[in-house]
Amino acid sequence: MSETAFLKRRWKLVVNVITVLALLVLVYAVRHQLMDTVRNFSKVNIWVVLLLLPIEWLNYHAQAKLYDGIFRAVGNKLSYRFLFETSLELNFVNSVFPSGGVSGISYSVMRMRSDEHKITGGRATLVQLMKLALLFLSFEILLIIGMFFIAIGGGVNNFVILVGGSLSTLLVVGTFAFVMIIGHERRIQATFTFVTQALNRLIQIVRPKNPETINMAQARSAIEELHQNYKLIERRWRELKSPFWWAFIANLAEVAAVYVVYVAFGHWVNPGAVILAYSIANFAGMVSVLPGGVGIYEALMTGVLVATGVPAALSLPVTVMYRVLNMLIQLPPGYYFYHRTLHGNNKEEARAA
Repeated sequence: MSETAFLKRRWKLVVNVITVLALLVLVYAVRHQLMDTVRNFSKVNIWVVLLLLPIEWLNYHAQAKLYDGIFRAVGNKLSYRFLFETSLELNFVNSVFPSGGVSGISYSVMRMRSDEHKITGGRATLVQLMKLALLFLSFEILLIIGMFFIAIGGGVNNFVILVGGSLSTLLVVGTFAFVMIIGHERRIQATFTFVTQALNRLIQIVRPKNPETINMAQARSAIEELHQNYKLIERRWRELKSPFWWAFIANLAEVAAVYVVYVAFGHWVNPGAVILAYSIANFAGMVSVLPGGVGIYEALMTGVLVATGVPAALSLPVTVMYRVLNMLIQLPPGYYFYHRTLHGNNKEEARAA
């Protein structure tokens, strides 16, 4: 059996093996942090830490409602339970397979194409892109509030203000550029054709006998469908008001989870510092080559917090504890639903055969 044929027949097994290996890498990378977190438990208010559970539930509830609103705008109605579970799965995929959100988009396409939902790849991709756009735009509100708190708190150097302002501008410009590209047929065709060709050239370096790993004809068809679905949303843009505010609540819940850990340590720090540190760490974590942005995330969040006046002796253990607890709460249920989906698909394929 050729390598290609094996991968086509056993791709879910391969994905599961890679997933387990990625989880082992993640656990190994944070092994010291896990021990530090266990030792620091004696210093925290456990009742305050338990607030992370309802806050994380609110986060995924908001994400499920966010998905629901976008899908309704394109003419699909999916169950709340399915969307809630899918949100957990996508968080797991994006955490374990670092790719700036690309892994999540690919998994979402596979998830929505099931016999039960029959949502096309172009529509599933658009929903994921619109979700990211709404999360970025709604975070702009939080970032502005954060910069206000930092300004009135005082004691912050001009560089921190510059970074916050630059990040805020980047969010707006990036979202505007996305809308300009996806809203015009020729622009989206040119942009995605260029990206597809560039990816094919990169892949050809390791697979020289495959000059077109990503089929250009299929890519153009998917791009056209993506544009058509966007035009549908554009005509019904008023229906995105509710998803926008659910995106804001999801962002607020994430920041609140970080702040709760500070309160558990007995410190009420400037919320603006937490908002700015969270935003910079997450942006950098998206391009990290390690699962969950381990290392880069903690270093940047701690560095930004120190620059805004939070002592390193406090910001480092809080950041580490937040990261570990956040993973312990989110990744196990995410993996459970993810594995159940792959296992269920395997059974369906076995019956079909």
